[in-house]
Amino acid sequence: MLSLALKCVMGALAVLLIALLAKSKSFYIAGLVPLFPTFTIIAHYIIGTQRLSSDLRSTALFGLWSLIPYALYLISIAWFSQRFSLITTLVLAVVAWTVAAAVLIYVWSRVYTLG
Repeated sequence: MLSLALKCVMGALAVLLIALLAKSKSFYIAGLVPLFPTFTIIAHYIIGTQRLSSDLRSTALFGLWSLIPYALYLISIAWFSQRFSLITTLVLAVVAWTVAAAVLIYVWSRVYTLG
């Protein structure tokens, strides 16, 4: 229970930091805060303690490939924000991320299972 409460506090602090940075003259740094690998560290620790090191390596490589859907999301935000409302922009960017993530998972599962 304490572990769960600690994770909630960490999440709340991240949101607070994002909100404070968004109001500052360095507002763009707010986009860097969610990229701190908090959940990635947790995932890698769990995989590293429960599976082989080769599985941890595969997870890290998949994480690198997962930057493609994230990059597509950011490109979509940059492109759509000049053309649509905020909500439409966010929805379209999430759709772009979802499609790219689905393609990544499909391709990875085909290629990885062959290797």
